[in-house]
Amino acid sequence: MIFRSIEQIRRFFRILAGFTLLLIGVIMFFTPGPGWLVIFLGLTLLAAEFVWARRLMERMKHEGNRLKDSVRRFNKNEPPNGNPSEGNS
Repeated sequence: MIFRSIEQIRRFFRILAGFTLLLIGVIMFFTPGPGWLVIFLGLTLLAAEFVWARRLMERMKHEGNRLKDSVRRFNKNEPPNGNPSEGNS
């Protein structure tokens, strides 16, 4: 493997680190650790080089925002201090 420029070396290590983080993140699904965060970091590195990684990262962001909005809506509908029938006794 012959590198002709510093940029090729950086690109190689960026890709290597991205795939390594993806693999570690998948392993963290089955072991204790922040699997989704590590996968997102790996995709961030790979998104600089690959379109598929950029699309997957954007989809993860979109689904995360959608989940966050639905949780906020659920919490808005919930009455403060727990069950509303508790105060009638």
